Amino acid sequence: MKHIDTLVIGAGPGGYVAAIRAAQMGQNVMIVEREYLGGVCSNVGCIPSKALISVGHRFEQAKHSDAMGVVVQDVKLDWTKVQEFKNGIVSKLVGGVESLLKGNNIDIVKGVAYFVDANTVRIIDGDNEQTYTFNNAILATGSRPVEIPAFKFTNRVISSTGALSLSEVPEKLVVIGGGYIGTELGSAYAKLGSQVTIIEGGNDILAGFEKQMTQVVKKGLKKKGVVVVVDALAKGVEEHDNGVVVTYEAGGEEQTVEANYVLVTVGRRPNTDGMGLEALGIEFAERDLLQVDKQCRTSVTNIYAIGDIVSGPQLAHKASYEGKVAAEAIAGKKSSVDYLAIPAVCFTDPELATVGYNEEQAKAEGIEVTTARFPFAANGRALALHATEGFVKLVARKEDGLLIGAQIVGNGASTMIAEIALAIEAGMTAEDIALTIHAHPTLGEMTMEAAEIIMGRPIHVMKA
Repeated sequence: MKHIDTLVIGAGPGGYVAAIRAAQMGQNVMIVEREYLGGVCSNVGCIPSKALISVGHRFEQAKHSDAMGVVVQDVKLDWTKVQEFKNGIVSKLVGGVESLLKGNNIDIVKGVAYFVDANTVRIIDGDNEQTYTFNNAILATGSRPVEIPAFKFTNRVISSTGALSLSEVPEKLVVIGGGYIGTELGSAYAKLGSQVTIIEGGNDILAGFEKQMTQVVKKGLKKKGVVVVVDALAKGVEEHDNGVVVTYEAGGEEQTVEANYVLVTVGRRPNTDGMGLEALGIEFAERDLLQVDKQCRTSVTNIYAIGDIVSGPQLAHKASYEGKVAAEAIAGKKSSVDYLAIPAVCFTDPELATVGYNEEQAKAEGIEVTTARFPFAANGRALALHATEGFVKLVARKEDGLLIGAQIVGNGASTMIAEIALAIEAGMTAEDIALTIHAHPTLGEMTMEAAEIIMGRPIHVMKA
C-alpha cells in the first residue's frame, strides 16, 4: 500500500493546477483521472468550443467584409479541416498538461477513486485495483451536462460534448437553454451557416449578465437569423433518420420546430456521486455541491474540494484559483478565497465580460456607486476593426472612487476585462485608471475613457 502526501482526484483545470502547486510546496503528489488529462475544459469544453467559435468568426468575416473593401467570392468551409484544427489544439494542450505534471514529479494514475475512509482510497481501473493512503486530498472532479427526462441524449439529442464533434454543420439546430454554453455554441453554428433556434425557459437569455449587455448580443443574434424564444417550455422530441422535431410551449400555445439536431444546455451537475463521500461524513450544500470553507476545506478537515463541485460560478479559472488556495492551505499557508475580482466571460458575438459588482448588485448591498459607460463607437481602434457594437461600463464607490466592478460588451471584451480585474484586486480607484497612460489606438483606451467620465472630465464624449 503506497502512501502519498497529497492526493488529487481529477486532472481538469482545477486538479492539475492544484497538483502542480502542491508539488511546488514540497509535497509528494499523486493525481487520479478517470478519463482524460485536462478535464472537460481542455478536451470537450472551453478550448474546443473556442476553436469552433474562432472558425465561425473567420468564416463570417470572409463572407461579410465588403464594407472594408475585402470582397471574397465563393467562400467554402472544409469541415474535416475544421475538426482537425480543433483536435490539434486539444492534443497540444493535453500533451502540455501531461508534460507539466511529469515535470513536477507528480504520479499520474488512471482510474476511478473510491474512499475507504478519510485517509484511504481505492483506485479502480477496469479489473485492476490499488489502495493508497494519504495525508490530504483535493477533490476536483468537475461536472457533467444535465440530462432532462424528455430529452435523453442520443445521436440526435446532444450535449455540449456532442455539439463539438458533429460530422457536419447542421442545416438546422435547436438549442434548449439560453445560458452561456447554449448561446455561445448556437452563435458559433449560426456563423457557420446553421439556422438556429434557441428555446429558453426564463424571460431572457444569458441570465447573470446585465440586460444592457445582453441586448447587444441579441441584436447580433437577430442579424445572424437566430430565433430566440423565451418564457418557453421544451416538452419533448421526436427523432427520425435525418433529424428531430422539438415540441415546446410558448405564449400558451404548443409549437414545433424541425432540426437536424437538438442541443440540450440546461446546466451541469457536479460529479460528487460514486466516490463514497457520504460515508466519510462530508457535508453537502445545495444541488449536490460540497460545503467548504474559505480555504476550500470540507467538513472532513484533511479533504478539500474545488471547482464545479462547490458553490459559485462553474468557471475553469475559478477552479484553478481554488486549486492553488487548497494546495497552499495544505502546506500551512494562510491562503483563502476572495471572489470579488473573478471575471466571467461569454464568447458570444460580441463578447460579454463582467467582474466584481454590477450596478444592481452594488445597490442591493447598500453601496452607493457612480457608473460610467464609454461606447465602442467612439473608439478609433474599434472603428478600424469595423466592430463598433458595445460599451465599457465601470462601477465605482461614490465616496472615494474605488473600483468595485465593470461590465464590457464588445469585440475583445474577454481580454479587456483583465485590466479591470487587476485594478479591483489591487484596490485601485477610477483616478488611478485615468492617470494610467494607455496606448493609442487600442480598445483598452475605453477603460481609461470610462474612468475619466467617473472623474467628471471626459475627453472623447460630451459630459452629461
